[in-house]
Amino acid sequence: MGVGLRSRIFLLSPASCSGRRAAQLLSPRAQFDLAVRLREGGSAPIGDIFQFLSGLYFRGKLAYARAFARPPRQLPSGIFVITAGSGLREADTPITAKALRAFAEVDIDAANAKYRKPLERTARWLDEEAGEDVELVLLGSIASGKYVDVLKEIFGDRL
Repeated sequence: MGVGLRSRIFLLSPASCSGRRAAQLLSPRAQFDLAVRLREGGSAPIGDIFQFLSGLYFRGKLAYARAFARPPRQLPSGIFVITAGSGLREADTPITAKALRAFAEVDIDAANAKYRKPLERTARWLDEEAGEDVELVLLGSIASGKYVDVLKEIFGDRL
């Protein structure tokens, strides 16, 4: 690829799966479509769920990534979401209420193996699949090491 056309993959920091919005989404009284779908055993894309959980913050990150991602040919998506306990997942990956509850149980902390090990495993997979000539952009807080410390070890200066 020429200069300016380098492949680009976005890594989006997660939304809180244990806050007020998560409780609202998982409430047995909730009547909005997303809540009903999850309650009835269905699934929804993780990007849609995290948009609900985080509101404008995640929606903005996802919109930006959709506009500017340029995945390499060998990858179907250029947008991956960091999860608590399940590593990187494509933004269109369907998840269930059970998965959302499982995310809420895992503390996002680089010292927590339940968070770190799946993130390392899936980041290594992405590193191998994407190849060397890809730029990886983290959309999330870089002020703490909970994302950067783990991802920088694998992606190096491409992050």
